[in-house]
Amino acid sequence: MKPLQTLLKWLDENTEKVIILITYSSMAGIIFVEVVRRFLFNQQVPWSTTVPVLLFLWVTWFGASYNIKKRTHLALTEIRSRLSYKFQFYCLVLDAVLWIVFAIIVIYHATNQTYIAYDNFAIVGGTDDVMEWWFYLATPLAWGLIVIRVLQNLAQDIKQYQRKEPFVLQASLLD
Repeated sequence: MKPLQTLLKWLDENTEKVIILITYSSMAGIIFVEVVRRFLFNQQVPWSTTVPVLLFLWVTWFGASYNIKKRTHLALTEIRSRLSYKFQFYCLVLDAVLWIVFAIIVIYHATNQTYIAYDNFAIVGGTDDVMEWWFYLATPLAWGLIVIRVLQNLAQDIKQYQRKEPFVLQASLLD
């Protein structure tokens, strides 16, 4: 049981970071190599302009999940900090509910888009066998992770409210 707990803890702490690192490095590598090839050898692979854009989906949505986890997303902290403790808690609960409702909408529509690309055998432009749905899958997966992060934050907020501890209204990525 201990190795499973260790693995789950590691995944909880590093999932977004690993995905962002791999996809961003891939994007940067493809762009760098293809710019060099274009200017030095007057050659370029056809997919070099489409794959980095599709990889950006992974960076963007998992970056959003990371920001929610760290509570560094856009929030009205100036207003909230002036509210009473009880209303701060209500705002945090309302945030969680709104995030989850919005996530359900996004997951539903993104899953439909992914399925359409899968069902139509959509291939990334400039490739012979790289499927578009592999990239589109980033949206429903990341938004599922966003729901998990929102629930984790809400659980933390409820515990802090019960202990009457101050809420984390504005965090830092350096935490």
